[in-house]
Amino acid sequence: MTNKNKLTCISLFTGCGGLDIGLEAAGFKVVAATDIDDTCAESYERNYPGTPYIVRSIGLVPTQELLDAANLKKGELDLLAGGPPCPAFSKSRFYRTDKPRALDDPVAKETVGGYLRILEEARPRAFILENVRGLAYGVHREALEHILETAKRLGYKTNWQIVNAADYGAPQIRERCLVLGALDGEVIPAAPTHAKAPDLASPLPRWVTSGDVLSDLDTLENANDDGHFAGGKHHAQLREIPPGDNYLFFTEERGHTAPLFKWRSRYWSFLLKLSPDMPSWTIQARRSNNMGPFHWRSRILRIEEIKRLQTFPDEYKLAGNIERQWRQIGNAVPPILGQRFGEALAKHLNKK
Repeated sequence: MTNKNKLTCISLFTGCGGLDIGLEAAGFKVVAATDIDDTCAESYERNYPGTPYIVRSIGLVPTQELLDAANLKKGELDLLAGGPPCPAFSKSRFYRTDKPRALDDPVAKETVGGYLRILEEARPRAFILENVRGLAYGVHREALEHILETAKRLGYKTNWQIVNAADYGAPQIRERCLVLGALDGEVIPAAPTHAKAPDLASPLPRWVTSGDVLSDLDTLENANDDGHFAGGKHHAQLREIPPGDNYLFFTEERGHTAPLFKWRSRYWSFLLKLSPDMPSWTIQARRSNNMGPFHWRSRILRIEEIKRLQTFPDEYKLAGNIERQWRQIGNAVPPILGQRFGEALAKHLNKK
């Protein structure tokens, strides 16, 4: 496909480009992008030189500026894509009663509102909106209903689903909420390509594991990595935890003879260790001494390793120090997930 024959896409909340990598692999051409983070913009420029990238809060980005940057008029865009920042819809927000949730959070109100404003004013043929699984549950469901109702009012046929990136080829258990919409009929979502436990009724290959993608990067144990020490003061305990387990290994309920922790007294990711025989758990946006997942060799994962677990190309260039690079990768949509749903969107758009 030549660039002029590719479907056009404007990317919102672009970050360093995880979703965009997948959409481009599916046949789209990102013609303009925007995010508030200038380090992400620098990373994007290193990989997609020349693509307009507006660095500004979404509430301060006029739709016309995006269309002008993309050299398009209202109604000419094929796809609007993006994932409004998700802290207000996250699982942790359920436990932070001191903080506003869903659309009561001013950041969520601005970001979701900004996405829907641009959807209305640009009027693309289709859209994809990505967010955390929590968008569909509890009090957060109000925000999802608002998105669906607004899209319906604008004439879009929509559907939404909770997906696990591991079901689409990522070596990572990462659940997300995806909303798809199109003006000319309902988009058929991408079907899973992998299964946790394949059987004769479902001849899909098994989930890709951490060992599958990290084995050639495996090195001798190195707990002290760029200023962080795996496990912190609990490093000795981390070394005892079997691959695929976490701090619960040291609880009375699990039969430990000298329990150190109370049952479910910490976050699940506390002293969490990868197993080479399983996909990774969700890669977080912050590197930590005691919150995993850690490598099965009891060390902190490295940037090249979390890129693999997120399905970023090895050669993808990142700006900033190691903390900022980690944050960019941890916040990103796994490109393989973007590719699978991008293929479904491209199939829908190309048949019309």
